[in-house]
Amino acid sequence: MNYIRTGLLLAGLTALFGVVGMMIGGQQGMIIALLFAGAMNVFAYWNSDAMLLRMRSARQVDDRTAPELVSMVRELSQNAGLPMPKVYVVENPQPNAFATGRNPENAAVAATTGLLKLLDRNEIAGVMAHELAHVKNRDTLTMTITATIAGAISALANFAMFAGIFGGHRNDNNNPLGGFGMILVAILAPLGAMLVQMAISRTREYQADKMGAEICGHPLWLASALNKLDKGVHTIPNQDAERNPATAHMYIANPLSGKGMDSLFSTHPDMANRIARLKAMTVPVTDQTADQPAHSGPWQTQSRNQNARRQRRRPWN
Repeated sequence: MNYIRTGLLLAGLTALFGVVGMMIGGQQGMIIALLFAGAMNVFAYWNSDAMLLRMRSARQVDDRTAPELVSMVRELSQNAGLPMPKVYVVENPQPNAFATGRNPENAAVAATTGLLKLLDRNEIAGVMAHELAHVKNRDTLTMTITATIAGAISALANFAMFAGIFGGHRNDNNNPLGGFGMILVAILAPLGAMLVQMAISRTREYQADKMGAEICGHPLWLASALNKLDKGVHTIPNQDAERNPATAHMYIANPLSGKGMDSLFSTHPDMANRIARLKAMTVPVTDQTADQPAHSGPWQTQSRNQNARRQRRRPWN
């Protein structure tokens, strides 16, 4: 299903490229735009993850530079049955996190310095489990390609605005609508790209919350983290995300300020609803024996043999 969704998304963005190209330069412009879109789709598939990490100035960390975080992600990945992803830290005061990569074998998870300072270890584990759920569901391919293509559409729209203002007085037969049409494209094209991003469906966040809670073993860890993140993103602006809103849908919490159109076209579900669903997953702990341990974290296993080997070790110990 994710492959179908990705294909439909790429087709929609390619069509949007074609429409923008036609309005700027007629049939010839449409052909050029479609060729450019095809090349961009191929490029995005192989390189968009690296591009997005560079855009956020993310630095990769390892067992030497961030041992607790890397160990935590390793344990969570094992619990989720995933290969170990690369781990990045983004120097940004806003608490947030995202995942990227075209498949689980080439995935990366990133957390901001603001998140690592604000949340406790259990809450960080819940957030990282959420991001790993995106990797497991292969949402990261959709998200990275969407961010790259939507950004390209916005750039093309800016060109249309420039051409419409400074070149619209010329009688150019390749441009069917003239300067006014190009200005219209500059306004509507980013809006169309935003709607395509919304078409990815907010349900992917609900699914990632559910699976993330299962991976870390504690729905309330993630619920508590989301509550803090919701307050943090509203009080601490993310200038990088504001400058390039096409990547907003990648984050666990909407990094945009929420002013004006941002809230109307948010790619994230209401945070209160997400927290309520996670709390609903919590069941009362009944009598348990040593043979039937409760799930208290990714370091706890699903079998006695695994439990004996790992000895219920927490990832930050």
